[in-house]
Amino acid sequence: MSVQNLTAFDPFADEGDPLGGNQDVGSQQNYLHIRIQQRNGRKTLTTLQGLPKEYDPKKLLKAFKKEFACNGTLVDDEEMGQVIQLQGDQRVKIANFLTEEGIPKNTIKLHGF
Repeated sequence: MSVQNLTAFDPFADEGDPLGGNQDVGSQQNYLHIRIQQRNGRKTLTTLQGLPKEYDPKKLLKAFKKEFACNGTLVDDEEMGQVIQLQGDQRVKIANFLTEEGIPKNTIKLHGF
């Protein structure tokens, strides 16, 4: 009795690159990411990253704090650049505020529960 399935046959050898040479698949460039992080108990933190260069993050943070009646800060990250952090769950409010300011809705990604 001979076992034929143990030969060195690679079924994917002729496929080549599964992504078709497109290196941008899964990249997070050109998107605004609005995320929520759980702190302790019921406390949450909302982060906004990937802001375009033409927007001043300090002025935007000041407008967010005044509009949403919450505290916030600007954090420098090595990978993502400047990240805006706001207290509480402000994801929908931030998305609505940014779309009213002229940022297309398809470039805003909402993450979280």
